[in-house]
Amino acid sequence: MTAAPPDRTRAGWAVAALSLGTLLNPLNSSMIAVALVPLQHSFRVDVTTVTWVITSFYLASAAGQPLMGRLADRFGPRRLFLFGMLVVALACAVTPFAGSFVGVCIGRVALAIGTATAFPSAIAMLRTIAARSDVGTPRLLGRIQIANTSGAAVGPVLGGALVTFLGWPSIFWVNVPLSALAFAGVWMLAPRDASRERVPLRRTIAESDVPGILLFVATLTALLVFLLDLNPQPLWWLLPVAVVAGGLFVLRELRTRHPFLDLRLLAANRRLLMVYLCFAIFNIVYYSAFFGLPQYLQEHGGYPAGIAGLLMFPLAAVTIVITPLAARAIEGIGLRPTLITGAVALIAGAALLAFAAATTAPWVVLLLTAALGVPYCVVSIAMNQALYASARPQDAGVAAGIFQTSRYVGAIVATTILGLLFSAGTTASSWLAAVAVASGLAVVHLGLLVFVRPRGRQEPATS
Repeated sequence: MTAAPPDRTRAGWAVAALSLGTLLNPLNSSMIAVALVPLQHSFRVDVTTVTWVITSFYLASAAGQPLMGRLADRFGPRRLFLFGMLVVALACAVTPFAGSFVGVCIGRVALAIGTATAFPSAIAMLRTIAARSDVGTPRLLGRIQIANTSGAAVGPVLGGALVTFLGWPSIFWVNVPLSALAFAGVWMLAPRDASRERVPLRRTIAESDVPGILLFVATLTALLVFLLDLNPQPLWWLLPVAVVAGGLFVLRELRTRHPFLDLRLLAANRRLLMVYLCFAIFNIVYYSAFFGLPQYLQEHGGYPAGIAGLLMFPLAAVTIVITPLAARAIEGIGLRPTLITGAVALIAGAALLAFAAATTAPWVVLLLTAALGVPYCVVSIAMNQALYASARPQDAGVAAGIFQTSRYVGAIVATTILGLLFSAGTTASSWLAAVAVASGLAVVHLGLLVFVRPRGRQEPATS
């Protein structure tokens, strides 16, 4: 009996649906920025309070990604993806009718949790899709990477148009048809989950390590809120809370028979730990530019918010063009040379940002954002492939979840650094200081990549 021919068309549409789902998290993390002022006026809250619509989303996403990954490994990635899209549609349909600002923040948390199911589920399904379609995983990862990058880049542009013509509720409602399309595509085209043993609800709860999950969320939340509130007055009491919760989490995970995170296996997989560390440092560099440059252009260069957002668009355009080439490079010359090349380009891209201190002419800014787009897409897809190669197949979901948490930790650290450096004013000298920090971290990132040695060129580790 001959094997069934690979179905590349069906696989392509399945990955497209998965990519649409993964797009929703970065899209909503950036789209909300243009709605802060309308929300502030609608609910009559101050500037500090209104930023909780961003903070709540970041915290829920950072803490929720590993949890959703574990649930994908346990209950099946396809089931979890479909459930997440239902949560997104329901939360975004209801939130605009919330009568309070707290209700909007709760809706943002639900949106973050729903969208957090997408990336870990997609990574967990790629192995099956790649095997059935005979398409290399770097190419499939490249499509998902394009969706992630495009979502973050077009968020301010799309959000600005929606808020201008339809008001702030529209940035929630736009997610309803998008999540419905992702749901339908995955439901019809994605491979079904493998059959799993039916177990009683009590056993399921007992083996889900609920105490470990709660301690993990408490540790991460305390640490991230501390970092977010460093300026102007640090909440020092959160540090001991994070330390105590983290210590209890480690004790719990080492003693329980069914840990949420198997710390022993994670500690033994040094490749995976290095992937997380390098990816976090990379995102500190990237988000220092992504968040810092628009702020510098507005406050120092005098650009309106809409124009500053458009000047960042070459980053997304370059990513769409370069990412497929980076995927082919991984298949052709190997993962490690691609990683090193991207890391070198990251140092160059970060250093070039110093030119903005001399001039903020539009053509200069466009060149700088385009130059930064090259290392962003190359390193991103290479790190995604390094994750895929370093994680055990049975832990693909939770490994991808922690990977996304590394992204959010990097973004929050970058925000903290920018807040400290720009606290005395957004000037040419403070911008140069931010560029110096980013360039230094880019050098550290390149140095650490010496220790990242994924197995093979494109296929994942099997043991």
